[in-house]
Amino acid sequence: MLTIRADLVDAMVAHARADHPDEACGIIAGPEGSDRPERFVQMLNAERSPTFYRFDSGEQLKVWRAMDDADEVPVVIYHSHTATEPYPSRTDISFASEPDAHYVLVGTRDPDQHELRSYRILDGVVTEEPVTIVDQY
Repeated sequence: MLTIRADLVDAMVAHARADHPDEACGIIAGPEGSDRPERFVQMLNAERSPTFYRFDSGEQLKVWRAMDDADEVPVVIYHSHTATEPYPSRTDISFASEPDAHYVLVGTRDPDQHELRSYRILDGVVTEEPVTIVDQY
């Protein structure tokens, strides 16, 4: 189960809306071993595509190094789906390389409301998980 603060959800949704119709992407880092998302990191979709996302490799290297230096891990890896259900695509599944991360998808196909779903992806197997949104931890 993913427990996440409302301000972090708001930040993901705002990023997804701002980048629409292209997919938005980023991470939320947290202390290693805590499974608690804390630090929002908006990243660039190097593909600038409405159907695909990819972290810019240089930016990703900097972000992962900063996490290492701060004893953090990517607790949440998020991206948006702009025209389809927020469910991991085959490409999303094949690129999922963080076995302990929550893969959050934000659906922005409806301009009046968003859809938010979270998954665990391990060895190509996708498992949806409940999301609990809290004001604070």
